[in-house]
Amino acid sequence: MVNNALLKQLLEAGAHFGHHTSYWHPKAKKYIFTQRNGIHIIDLEQTVTMLENACTFVQDLAARGQSILLVGTKKQAQQTIEEEAVRCGMSYVNQRWLGGMLTNFAVIQARIDHLVRLENKRDKGELDLLPKKERVKIEKEIYHLNTQMGGFKEMTTLPGALFITDPIKDKIASTEAKKLGIPVIAIVDTNCNPDGIDYPIPANDDAVKTIRLICSKIADAIMEGKTEAFSGEAGVAKLVAEEGREEAIEILGSYTFEPEEPSQPEELEKPGEPEKPEEPGEPKEPKEPEASKEPEKPGEPKASKEPKKPKEPKASKEPKEQEGEITPT
Repeated sequence: MVNNALLKQLLEAGAHFGHHTSYWHPKAKKYIFTQRNGIHIIDLEQTVTMLENACTFVQDLAARGQSILLVGTKKQAQQTIEEEAVRCGMSYVNQRWLGGMLTNFAVIQARIDHLVRLENKRDKGELDLLPKKERVKIEKEIYHLNTQMGGFKEMTTLPGALFITDPIKDKIASTEAKKLGIPVIAIVDTNCNPDGIDYPIPANDDAVKTIRLICSKIADAIMEGKTEAFSGEAGVAKLVAEEGREEAIEILGSYTFEPEEPSQPEELEKPGEPEKPEEPGEPKEPKEPEASKEPEKPGEPKASKEPKKPKEPKASKEPKEQEGEITPT
């Protein structure tokens, strides 16, 4: 199903107006709906579908942490490209495409480092110690380098994709990206060749409203991809934290199981405790069988008791009386 809301926005922005019928590219015929008053009319249903595909691709790139370079050097797109790139936090080129910016990235990076060093000197106040003529010369160089490379001076690696507002105006950018295998997303008008573009968006590339609308959709997709990446990192962090907690619980559980071993001897002591209440009620019963055992041997217990009686009067009384009688005599 076609997104009617987006279709209406494109129609209001004038995205359906193409170039004059005498100024068109035959390979762009598949995107042309009809012609009116000598002007080709672009099929906006295809525009909506292809714009959504491009936004999905950009969102996936941003979610994987890759950067998208926004390029628009024509006057109608310069301000829009800068605003949307700053809003979504991406690099941009809106003045002039430097030759070899992608294919000779090392040299461009060296110039960016030179610009950063000059800005650091200016911020520290080292330029105030120089003569006025040298200071003015360095400030002019900083301004010139910023106009050329200020939009991408924080880009340390090659971008994951390029978004170009006019592939004819910025033909060098699309050519360098094609050599390096970098995907290209571009607004394709009726005078453009869509074959060398990975994600073409058929629309009017001369209307400021159309450029602003499409750039805003691309920037929104980039921001959504960044939020997905951030939420994914947060989810991974939560999973790691939960795994750490589970490991800690397992370790603590192993320690909690160890004290149960000394509890087993306590259970052994408990069965010994009921023997105490058994003593008052049951001692009589074991004594009865002992008595039953004694009558089984009638002779031995009698002989044991009889000698005990004569032993008591043997030495205790008789010798004492004899000694007492002898002393007085």
